[in-house]
Amino acid sequence: MRKHPRALLQRWLTTLSRASPATPINIILLSLFVFLVYLRLKPAKPQLLPRAPPPTVFRTFTPPDLFPYNGLNGMPVYLSVRGRVFDVTSGRSFYGPGGPYSNFAGRDASRGLAHGSFDEDMLTKDLDGPLDDLKDLNEEHWEALRGWEERFSEKYLVVGKLVPVGSEEAQAATAQQ
Repeated sequence: MRKHPRALLQRWLTTLSRASPATPINIILLSLFVFLVYLRLKPAKPQLLPRAPPPTVFRTFTPPDLFPYNGLNGMPVYLSVRGRVFDVTSGRSFYGPGGPYSNFAGRDASRGLAHGSFDEDMLTKDLDGPLDDLKDLNEEHWEALRGWEERFSEKYLVVGKLVPVGSEEAQAATAQQ
């Protein structure tokens, strides 16, 4: 005795309609769906901007005033080229402690840069003495120094100027502080 296909289909549909939709696989799939919708719609965390560096005020430096800005003890790294003081802190790996140009940090680097020499004897030893006037440089040295100064001007912020100890500008700067 064969049953009619229509009767089988009707019986199968009746069985499906009585079955509960809360089967374990359906619960897992529904949970996964809800979780994915949550991940897609949850609000994104606001992006935090990096903290701005403290404002740098253009100031007048004497060689002893400039010397502490050598990158030690958390200080920024400054150096001077032809009387202009540059903040080279962003190049700390070059100009800071242990860097190849570290002897220029906190000093007037003009003569050493002009000669392409990083020796200590290129630096002014007497910080309280007169500034190096660079009068004995030849044209090749001046060209090299101008190239360095241009490179620093393009890359680093000028934060001050270097004046000799005891000059009127140094005394005026001391009076303002």
